[in-house]
Amino acid sequence: MRRGLVHVLAWLLATGAAVTLSWWGVHTVMAGTAYDPPRALPVMAVDDDPTTQGSKPPASATSRPPSPSPTVSPRPSATPTPTPSRTPAATPTPSATASGEVKAYDTDGGRAVFDLGKTSATLVSATPGTGWSMQVWKTESWIRIEFAKTTDRVSVFCTWHDGPPQVQVETY
Repeated sequence: MRRGLVHVLAWLLATGAAVTLSWWGVHTVMAGTAYDPPRALPVMAVDDDPTTQGSKPPASATSRPPSPSPTVSPRPSATPTPTPSRTPAATPTPSATASGEVKAYDTDGGRAVFDLGKTSATLVSATPGTGWSMQVWKTESWIRIEFAKTTDRVSVFCTWHDGPPQVQVETY
C-alpha cells in the first residue's frame, strides 16, 4: 500500500508541474497579445493651413486620389436590407466624395467620422469607447452606427435620401 501511495504522490507532483509549466508558457505568450482597439485619427479640415501649425503635416497612409462624383440612380421600390457588421475596432471606408466635408461626432459611446458630400456620405471611421461595442449598418441612402454598453445605447444616423446628408445622434 505504501508503494501505491508513493506512485500516486509522484504522479500528482509530475502532473501539477506539467500543468503549471504549460499554464505559464501560454500565459507568457498570450500576455503580449492584448488587443486595444485603435482610436480614430484626428482629421484636419480641408481649409486648414498647414503653415500655421509649424510644419507640413505628414502624408497619410490612407490618402486616396480623388474619385469621380457618384451618379444618382433611381431609388428602387423595395427598401434595401441593411447589412449589419459587428466590429470591435475602427471601420475605415474609402471616401467616395473627395469634395465632401469630413466631420467627427463624439458621443458617450464612441466616435463616428463621416465624409459628407453634396448628395451622399461615407463612413470614414467609427471607434467605440472603452467598454462599448459597436454595430454598423449601411445602405445606399443611410448609415447607422450603434454603440452599446449593457442597457445603454447611442445611435448615430447619417441620412441623405431626401437631400444633402444629415447626421442625428440619439441616446436611449
